[in-house]
Amino acid sequence: MIDLNDLNVYTEYDLEKMINHLNGFPELCREAWRKAMLIKLPESYADVERVMILGMGGSAIGGDLISRLILNEAKIPMTVNRNYDLPAYVDNRTFIIACSYSGYTEETISALGQALNIGARCMVISTGGKLQEIAEERNLPLFTFDYDAQPRATLPFSFMAVFCTLQRLGIIGDKSADIAETIKILQQLTEQMDITVPVEKNQAKQMAQKLYDKFIFIYGAEITSEIAYRWKTQFNENSKNWAANESFSELNHNTIVGYQFPAEFAEDAWVILLRSKLISKPILARYDATCRVFAEYNIKYSIVDIDGESALAQMLSLVLLGDYISYYLAILNGVDPTPIETIDKLKHELRKNQG
Repeated sequence: MIDLNDLNVYTEYDLEKMINHLNGFPELCREAWRKAMLIKLPESYADVERVMILGMGGSAIGGDLISRLILNEAKIPMTVNRNYDLPAYVDNRTFIIACSYSGYTEETISALGQALNIGARCMVISTGGKLQEIAEERNLPLFTFDYDAQPRATLPFSFMAVFCTLQRLGIIGDKSADIAETIKILQQLTEQMDITVPVEKNQAKQMAQKLYDKFIFIYGAEITSEIAYRWKTQFNENSKNWAANESFSELNHNTIVGYQFPAEFAEDAWVILLRSKLISKPILARYDATCRVFAEYNIKYSIVDIDGESALAQMLSLVLLGDYISYYLAILNGVDPTPIETIDKLKHELRKNQG
């Protein structure tokens, strides 16, 4: 196994410096919040019955996280649409936020066009491209940012732009104190998980070593359900590793029955349980009961708890921890965490077939 305490391995494998994006996460959150406070928002945007995020991949995950975060506060529903077409219930009382790093995501452009035709209240988040052109032509609220990275590494922008906008429209309350706490905890986390911190004191490096050469399963519940999905996609894209996610308590009604066969699979699998003190007591009891099932079938697992008082601080700190773990697993796998060659090849094939 590659020695994660050898700083030379990061120069060898992290050719596009993904570590800089991880270490810069707290400051990017601060910058994105500040920029989002400056967006011009029509007063009519506050008078809506639902919020919908349009996006794919790394540009959509912020919407997933926020929809869970505000579930017990917002009086209107928030959903994420990853399709070319809009659901039939979208109308002119819907607030649509089209999010695409490149500005050329075809599913997002298609759905935004339909939303504009319906008369929905629309906003764009992008670095440019066709989406920015549409926003400028239609005089839509526009959040732009100039940051050279893979879309999954720009989560602070897509997350904070949406979160701040919801606050300004009165859909959620004042989150300034939560933002301050979150950035402080994120800064502490970057110091603790940096490549210069040895394995013996680095939680992310330790977890990556456990996950090396394993099929990874991430279990979450309530506030950690969407975070589990983010971990899954980061293991896929950063680590180039098999990974899947599940949620309590649904997994207790089906998944646990499937632990029996093939029996030898348990030797190559590792389950991570993402836990929070904000999760309800009945669900936390299911965590304990499920771990006893793991013991019965010799399934290896780890429980990861979260720091922070606010739900926001807990959510983003756990997101960032997962990013670090997937980064170190990429190094152990001997791959550059940044490129996504399989996705690029797939897009090329799709364009070729369309041509």
